[in-house]
Amino acid sequence: MAGISSLGVGSGVLTSDLVDQLVAAERAPTENRLTRKTEQSQALLSAYGKLRSAITELRLPMRQLSAPDNLKAFSANSSNEDIGVSVDSTKANRGTYSVEVTSLAGAQALASRDVFADRDATSVGQGALTLSVGDKTTNITVDSSNDTLQGLANAINDSDAGVSAGVIDTGNGFQLVLSADETGTANSVSISVSGDTGGSDTDNQGLSRFAFNSGMDAGAGFQETIAASDAVMKINGVEVTRSTNNFENVIDGLTFDIAATGTSIVKVEQDLGAVADRVQGFVDKFNGFQSTVNSLAGFNAEAGVGSLLTGDSTVRGIQNQLRQILTRVVPGLENSSVRSLADVGVTTNFETGGLEFDRKKFEEQLKNSPDDVTALFAEQGRATDSQVEFVRSGMNTQPGKYDLNITQAATQGALTGSSGVSVPVTIDGTNDELSFQINGETSVSLQLTQQTYNTAQDLADELQAQFNASNALKASGSSVQVGVDGSGTLTFTSAKYGSDSNVSIVSAEDGSSYGLAAATGAAGNDVAGTIGGRAAEGDGQVLFLGSGNGGASGLQVRILGDQTGSRGSITFIEGVAERTVDLVSSFVGADGALESRTQSLNRELEQIQENQVRLDERIAAYRERLVKQFSAADSLISQLNSTQDYVSQQLDALAPQNFNKK
Repeated sequence: MAGISSLGVGSGVLTSDLVDQLVAAERAPTENRLTRKTEQSQALLSAYGKLRSAITELRLPMRQLSAPDNLKAFSANSSNEDIGVSVDSTKANRGTYSVEVTSLAGAQALASRDVFADRDATSVGQGALTLSVGDKTTNITVDSSNDTLQGLANAINDSDAGVSAGVIDTGNGFQLVLSADETGTANSVSISVSGDTGGSDTDNQGLSRFAFNSGMDAGAGFQETIAASDAVMKINGVEVTRSTNNFENVIDGLTFDIAATGTSIVKVEQDLGAVADRVQGFVDKFNGFQSTVNSLAGFNAEAGVGSLLTGDSTVRGIQNQLRQILTRVVPGLENSSVRSLADVGVTTNFETGGLEFDRKKFEEQLKNSPDDVTALFAEQGRATDSQVEFVRSGMNTQPGKYDLNITQAATQGALTGSSGVSVPVTIDGTNDELSFQINGETSVSLQLTQQTYNTAQDLADELQAQFNASNALKASGSSVQVGVDGSGTLTFTSAKYGSDSNVSIVSAEDGSSYGLAAATGAAGNDVAGTIGGRAAEGDGQVLFLGSGNGGASGLQVRILGDQTGSRGSITFIEGVAERTVDLVSSFVGADGALESRTQSLNRELEQIQENQVRLDERIAAYRERLVKQFSAADSLISQLNSTQDYVSQQLDALAPQNFNKK
């Protein structure tokens, strides 16, 4: 660049300005073309980004409408605010219920009968306490480190036994008080003592002053200051009991929270407005999408001017596919009262391309034909057998009718005792403990109530109550049914179906008198059969097809009952919302039309950048070539000018006046 400043010295013509002008003239056509292509590609990327955003907005409202449960919105009202009710629309049904709460759940409270002179100094006795709360048993050692009233209270609180302990200053001394952490009779507290250094384990001396069970003699051990109680209410005259003041699953979809005794009328009604709001939400999003399309791909006929994406094949393809779904008769509903969106008040405005929503018409159709409206929007399986339930479809499941044939019905795992119950049977401290394993994963420990059972059914009822109260079983979502067979033998059946279902006895403390000993039960069977003529897999009662099985790929059905052979057919209907969600996902997915077009434009921008680099390199070489050529020419002209000056001088020397002087 330093040498270019001397250009033109020899000629006065071939200057650096001339080089710049020639270089600019050489660069301009290509650079202008690349700039136009860059601006166009960036504008198209921005336009496709707006289109992607607008079409993605359709997915959420349609995904909500694609779930059948969201088309069954219900509301519940209680006439008494102390008897609260909430509703799960996925399970609820219309109805009116008379509710009477007669008892609230309460936690048990105990207090020591003895009053101690000092909370931190007076000895309470040493040994071991065993606390049983519900199905949880905790052992606490009392020794010289905690042999005080406060020390005992701290040890109980640290043990996480399911009770809380405290020390009360009565004004005349100190008492130890306990309260169960959970309400209900199932969480009653039982305390036994062993190794009492202050006397025997039951003489109400030393540590045995803190023993307690419901059958103790009055005046011995702890005293019960508040009895554990269950919540009790009647629903349409039927009494229901729970260990807490929260009643779930008493009526499908309803949960009661009670704060006081009393009566109430609870009404459950379909909330048509809530469902209509969801449809209105989709209509609004679609109209927003259509407005975006009009701004990006519209054509002004009066001005004769199009928009950036006018005539774009990607936009036309998206519009056409959406329009086909939103205006079609849903396959499988051809003979129904509701066949298309127009039948529920969703119509197309052909001037704007947007949707219009007749809310009143929609609510009437939803009220009169809820099943068909659900099928119109969501996926649905309609079985000819009342004991066949549609579970779900897969991404590749196609609408259609599929025959079902069952070769093996699902069964439950079960265990039968080794022998009949020898009645009457007396349960005491030597034979009251049993341990089970349910479905191969849940351990359940039971402690039978110590008493005499006169019939096998009485003992079965006690076992059933113990299983029902098991927190471990509740946490696993499982249950066990206890029964008595014809020979008086106890039977245990898991509520679960399939090969993972089983009931086993891990241990039974001297259970020979009632026919129980450690044993492994018989596992259940998974359902087996075909769907649409293709061999399906079974998981419990659910029969399903994996991918690569034709139109029924991904279809899942639940087979109830024990009938084998032909079980009729199931017709899969894919509603408008479900189909729209799949379509939008295909548009914006990794292999979708918008992603493909976006990637193509990004590649164009990368190519433009590469062309720009090559242009810079070519122009730099061109400039360098011009400088060399101009420098050579300027040097030659400078030489010619020097020669001209010399010749001129010589000619001047030969001029006539010079000869005259001589």
